Amino acid sequence: METRLPIGELVAKVLAELERLNYSHNSIHGFKGFYKRVIAYAYQKKETYFSEELGRNFLKDKYGCTINYYLQAMPKSFKAPIRFIRVLGDMQLHGVIIRRIVKKPEYVKPPQFEKVLIAYEKECENNEYSKRGLRTRIQRLFFFIDYLDVRSIGDVGKINAEIISDYVKTICANHEKSIASILTTLRVFLRFLYFNQYTDEDLSLKVPKQNKYYYPAVPLVWKKEDVARMLDGIDRENPTGKRDYAILLLVSKLGIRVSDIKSLKLSDLNWDKKTITIRQTKTKNTAVFPILADIGWALIDYLKNARHSTNSPYVFIRMTAPYEAFGKDANLHHIIIKYTRLSGITVPRGKKFGMHSLRHLLASSLLESGTPLPVISEILGHISSKSTAVYLHAGIEKLRLCALDPEEVFENDNSI
Repeated sequence: METRLPIGELVAKVLAELERLNYSHNSIHGFKGFYKRVIAYAYQKKETYFSEELGRNFLKDKYGCTINYYLQAMPKSFKAPIRFIRVLGDMQLHGVIIRRIVKKPEYVKPPQFEKVLIAYEKECENNEYSKRGLRTRIQRLFFFIDYLDVRSIGDVGKINAEIISDYVKTICANHEKSIASILTTLRVFLRFLYFNQYTDEDLSLKVPKQNKYYYPAVPLVWKKEDVARMLDGIDRENPTGKRDYAILLLVSKLGIRVSDIKSLKLSDLNWDKKTITIRQTKTKNTAVFPILADIGWALIDYLKNARHSTNSPYVFIRMTAPYEAFGKDANLHHIIIKYTRLSGITVPRGKKFGMHSLRHLLASSLLESGTPLPVISEILGHISSKSTAVYLHAGIEKLRLCALDPEEVFENDNSI
């Protein structure tokens, strides 16, 4: 902003904006109490205006906080004070309150590879990789880039089979699945270099292949009665409960991914046809789901009686101000944790039981009813039936019914 306001006026402007954004009474009360101490500290230091230096000194003197909150992760004990100080800085600089999640510094690309890495990221974006998938892919690639940097390689054109072989030796201690992912990432990157004429040879052919069977971990499969008990334990008189109940129904009964639930828009709900149309975030395929009776009534109850008035086009929003869509990295794990504990459900040690695990119940139920794997794959949005085949392991009780009694076979075989 062009002109600075005295710190008292700046605080008043922040509090007015918090009111406008519908922050709760308790939250605003917390901001007020904190800012009274900041104003008193500024007067003590004979400072008329807020500054970054004043904010840092206040945190240091009053809280013993000396971290650089722009570059370092925030300890829980300092999270609220730092947030309050940053709100003042945002209002002074930008005239608005910015929702900020402070993270560790991002990867710094070695200058000799910066141009090619930016081009590769752009290529991935053009191929419409999901944000999560792109982030994971790039993070794996950085290990190789750092290795090249350590080896004083100044140009991707200097990469050869020997360097690739030496690099692969450095990842041999990793888990087999991690090695497979790293090699795949390396292979795709090297193919990109060749097709875009950064290298004269297709070095992706030099990356060793891993001859291993596909064996993903056997998923946790919920018992139907446990899911029913968890859903029954949700307080549906509470606005948050109404939202969470609708979300859990969509995952457990339709198998919709969390990423697709977060991106679900009001325009995706076709009440006339009783369908939900989603362009899946992970596969980019369009899927149509039925609005079952209980899901429909849960959505109606949430939309009419719990969802705050907002311009957000998304169906599910945060229940605290500002009322907007869930963050891009939110996995909604806290929802299932909350209701699992409330319902007293015990999860086997070592088993993952996030929102994704509820999809396993649908897959196992379909398997038990005799639904073919390709059909289950289509329902769950799997690109390959290999991903779905893992549920064969979870349906071991069903397979036991097919076991033969050898004594019975011998008794009925007349050829013996």
